[in-house]
Amino acid sequence: MDDIPLSTLYTALFILVVLSGFFSSSETGLMAINRYRLKHLANSGHRGARLAQQLLTRPDRLIGLILLGNNLVNILAASIATIIAIRLFGDNGIWISTLVMTVIVLIFAEVAPKTVAALHPERIAFPASYVLVVLLKLLYPIVWLVNSFANLLLKPFGVKTDVEALERLNREELRTLVTEGGQISNEHQSMLVNILDLEHASIEDVMVPRGEIVGIDLNDDWTDILNELTQTLYTRLPVYRESIDDVVGLLHIRTIISKLSLGRLCFEDLEHSIRRPYFVPEGTSLTRQLLEFQSEEQRMALVVDEYGDIQGLVTLDDILEEIVGEYTSGGRGRSRTMRRLDDGNYLVDGSTSVRAVNRRLGWNLPFDEAHTLGGLLIEEMEAIPDGKCSIRIGGHIMTIVDIRDNAIHKILIKPGQMPQQ
Repeated sequence: MDDIPLSTLYTALFILVVLSGFFSSSETGLMAINRYRLKHLANSGHRGARLAQQLLTRPDRLIGLILLGNNLVNILAASIATIIAIRLFGDNGIWISTLVMTVIVLIFAEVAPKTVAALHPERIAFPASYVLVVLLKLLYPIVWLVNSFANLLLKPFGVKTDVEALERLNREELRTLVTEGGQISNEHQSMLVNILDLEHASIEDVMVPRGEIVGIDLNDDWTDILNELTQTLYTRLPVYRESIDDVVGLLHIRTIISKLSLGRLCFEDLEHSIRRPYFVPEGTSLTRQLLEFQSEEQRMALVVDEYGDIQGLVTLDDILEEIVGEYTSGGRGRSRTMRRLDDGNYLVDGSTSVRAVNRRLGWNLPFDEAHTLGGLLIEEMEAIPDGKCSIRIGGHIMTIVDIRDNAIHKILIKPGQMPQQ
């Protein structure tokens, strides 16, 4: 080594420090890159993204390759620096080279390259992938041997190297990803989050309760039936005799509108237009029911309990409004079930679903047991109130102002501060 010129040693040392910075920045860039953007770019045909994605499918091999190269060049650089220092300063060159190389490696081969890679991972990761793919092929036997020993040591601790399992997102993580997505508008964020929440809600949360179902009673006078058909705000109606328990089927107004407008509709035409009723069990999640509506090509269903008794009515629009919000001006008049008073309080129907209140007012009232606001009050009081009374739920003071037939009809809510979750 004494015969090698110092200029050659300086050049070799400079190259090794650059290579050390390359390996350090490559590691940080590849590990910091957004995996979902990487998949998007790879699927779009970006060559560098495809190579980076290929390397990241086995992160243990990638890390083994980078560390192998990084340690090799660092050790070689330290050895050359020691030779240079000894030739310049004699025996004192050993500790001088140690101090100088520590500063040089720390700044130029670690901190600076890794900082740039962390801030601009794609600019570093994609070009580096071309080099690392070639190095992995050349050094594969050594990398495989090193990783085999490392994975053998990690196996007793239950450490897995399956990158697909590590990249899977649960519902809450996906919610965070959606809400933190700066490129998504607030309206789109809200709809995406509502889609994720459908699995947590059942059809009881959105159905029209049994007592509020509007339909056609075939036992009514024909004149009354015609009045109901001409004045209804709905396009689909359940048809029954005497009671909704004796349901005959479902009627689409479109099938009779032409004869109805011409005054030629008769009772037989009405009966022939009735379709077979479609029943769904209570407790069905909104996600499942949305798919059922699609597969069965239905838009309205009657909700039944385990005994087959009708509990309510649910439509496709009810579920879609859980995603996009209310988009109908007529119909059930949901907006009228919750009215803001001049003093800042709210007058709410007892039949209003707790989820609707939470969604509209941004609250977190519990709805695990009770689906309606009236049911929530009865559950909290553990009794059916016999008059006006108040109760505090989640920081809000709720006063029962109207009770009819043992059911809470109107509730006055004084908003308060919701406790932190």
